Amino acid sequence: MARLPEDARRELLALARPGRHDAGELLMMQGDMTDHVLVLGSVRDAGSSACAKISSILTDGTEGLLGIRVSGDVVGETAAIRGTARSATVTCCSPVRVHALTRDAFLGFLDRNPVAWRALICVAFDRLDVANRRQLDFAAFSVAIRLARVLVELVERHGFRSANGHELGVQLSQVELGRLIGAREDAVGRAMQQLKRDGLAVPHYCGTTVTDLDGLRGLARLA
Repeated sequence: MARLPEDARRELLALARPGRHDAGELLMMQGDMTDHVLVLGSVRDAGSSACAKISSILTDGTEGLLGIRVSGDVVGETAAIRGTARSATVTCCSPVRVHALTRDAFLGFLDRNPVAWRALICVAFDRLDVANRRQLDFAAFSVAIRLARVLVELVERHGFRSANGHELGVQLSQVELGRLIGAREDAVGRAMQQLKRDGLAVPHYCGTTVTDLDGLRGLARLA
C-alpha cells in the first residue's frame, strides 16, 4: 500500500469489505482454495501496528515461519493471481483490521492501475531477496549471528525506539524466531543469552528489546 499513489489506495480500499480479527485468529489456511485478498490495517484501540505471521507446514511436518506482515501489507495475492490453493497460513499476532477484496475486484483493480502491478512485483522481489538472504545466512553463519541478523532486520523494518533501546515492533517468541532462522528453540535460547551477556539484546515475556543496535549490527556483520 505504501508504494501506491494516494488515488490508487483510495480506489483499492473502496472496493474492499472491512472487518476485524483478534490475535490468534487465522486469516488464511495453507491448502485452502479461497481466492480473496486482504489488506492489513491497524486497529485504532489496539495501541500497536497490525501484525500477522506467514507460516507453512514443511514436508517433514514441522512448521516454518516465512515472514511477518504489518499494516499496509497485502496477503493472499498469490492464490488470487495464480488461481491456486493457499501456499501458507496467515495468523494474526495482534488485533488486525482487514480490508477484504474478491479475486475479481483485486484483478480488475490491477488491470486498471499498472502502477499497482509494478508495486506488487517490487514487493514480491523484496520478499524473494529476504528469502534468498536467509538461505545464505543458514549456510554461512552460526545461530547467534543469524539471530542477530534477523533482529536487526526486524528493528529496521518494523521497530521503534523505547526507553531501553529498540523494540522489534512485532511480538515473536523464541520458537518463532527460531523458525525464522532455521534453528531449534534451545539453540535460540543459548544465542539469546549470549546477546544478553554482551549487552546487545534482552528477551522478555512479550518479545525482545535490542539494547545496543550498533553492537548488534557489528555481530550480525551488517555494520
